[in-house]
Amino acid sequence: MLAGVDLLLIALALLFAWSMGAHYTGACMGMATASGAIDVRRALLLMAPLTFLGALVASGAVETTVGTGLLTGASVSVVEATAIVGCAFGLTSAYNLVKLPTSTIQILVFSVVGVGLAAGQAVQWSTIARLMVVCAAAPPAAALIAYLVTRWVDRTRTGHRIRDEPGYLPQIATGLLAAGAGASFVMGANDVSNASGSFIMAGLFGLVAAGGLGGVGLAVGVLTWGRPLLKRVAFETVRLDRLTAMVAQLVQAGIVIVSVAFGYFTSLNQALVGAMAGTGWARGGGAVNRRVLRSIVTSWAVGPVSGLLLGFATGVGLVHLGWM
Repeated sequence: MLAGVDLLLIALALLFAWSMGAHYTGACMGMATASGAIDVRRALLLMAPLTFLGALVASGAVETTVGTGLLTGASVSVVEATAIVGCAFGLTSAYNLVKLPTSTIQILVFSVVGVGLAAGQAVQWSTIARLMVVCAAAPPAAALIAYLVTRWVDRTRTGHRIRDEPGYLPQIATGLLAAGAGASFVMGANDVSNASGSFIMAGLFGLVAAGGLGGVGLAVGVLTWGRPLLKRVAFETVRLDRLTAMVAQLVQAGIVIVSVAFGYFTSLNQALVGAMAGTGWARGGGAVNRRVLRSIVTSWAVGPVSGLLLGFATGVGLVHLGWM
C-alpha cells in the first residue's frame, strides 16, 4: 500500500504534468493556429490524445535519463523526489500565470541539482552538461535551419517569394496540421519525464506505467489550461504566413525528435521560438515581435537559476526539519 508521502509525490507529479500540458500548447499547435489552419478549441482537442500517446509509448529513454542519470550515490528518497517535483511544478505554474514560455526541462534539471546538493547527493555533472549543451544549441540551430529553409522555399518557384498563393493553401494547411500533430506526440515523449521521472527516481513505477500516468496529466493540462499560452505564441510572438509557420513547426519537431532519439530532452519552446525567429529574419525581420521575443529569452535565463535556488532552499529546509 502506498504511504502518504508516496501519494503526495504522485499528486504533485500529476499536477506538474498538468501544468506542462498547458505550458506547451503554443509550442505544439501555435503555428497551425496562427496561420488559421485550425481554431484554438480544435487544436487543443487534437493535441491532447497525441500528447498522451507520445508519453505512453515513446518516453522511456528520457525517463531513464531523468530517473537515473542526474544523481548518483544513494537512491533518491520519496521525500527528495517530492521536493524536486514540488519546486518544478511551482515555478512552471508561475510562468504559466504570466503567460511566459520557458523551459520546464531546465527548471526540472536544476531543481534536481538544488535538492540533490542540499541532501548531499552526488550530482552527475557530465550528464547535466550534455543536457545543457543540447538545450543551448537547439534555438540557434532551429533559427539557422528555419532561415535557410525559408530562403530556399522563397526562391524555389519562379524566382519569387511564395506566401499564401491560393493553389497551395490546402496543402500547406494539411502540412501545418501534420506538423502540429507530430510536435504534440513528440512533446509527450520529450516532456513527460519531467514529471514521471520522479516515479523512476523513487522506484514507485516502471517506465510504461510512469509514462502513461504522466501522459494523463499532460492531456488534462492541454484541455483545461492550454488556451492562454497557445494564444500568446500563436498571435503575439511572430507574424507568420502559413508556409513559414509550417517551416517553423517542422524544424522544431525535427530537432526535438533527434534529441529524444539519443535519450536527451530539449525545450520545445526554445526550439520553436528559434525557428520562428529564423523564418521572421529570412523575411526581413519585420515579422518578429522583438519585445515578446526578448521577454521569452530572459525567461530562459531565469528558469534554471530559479530552479536551482528554490530546489536548494527547499532541500535545506527539509534537512533542517529532519525530513531528508
